[in-house]
Amino acid sequence: MTERLHAALTIKELNIEDQSHLHAGHAGAKDGLGHYDLTISANEFLGLRQLRCHQLIYQALGDMMQTDIHALAINASESQV
Repeated sequence: MTERLHAALTIKELNIEDQSHLHAGHAGAKDGLGHYDLTISANEFLGLRQLRCHQLIYQALGDMMQTDIHALAINASESQV
């Protein structure tokens, strides 16, 4: 996730917390997909609504949203790097 986000966005702050262990027994966890909490600040988010910021993140992560990630909690903010 880190590599893909850095490749797509100009990031000032990035924190990814794997919370999969908190979801043991959950449907997504049974399939081996992870639950993550993402805090990210990037220039590209300047002036955008949260929905568009989230779309940029999903676009950067691409197929990982189907193959590796079951749930992604996003806290996105704009920055001037």
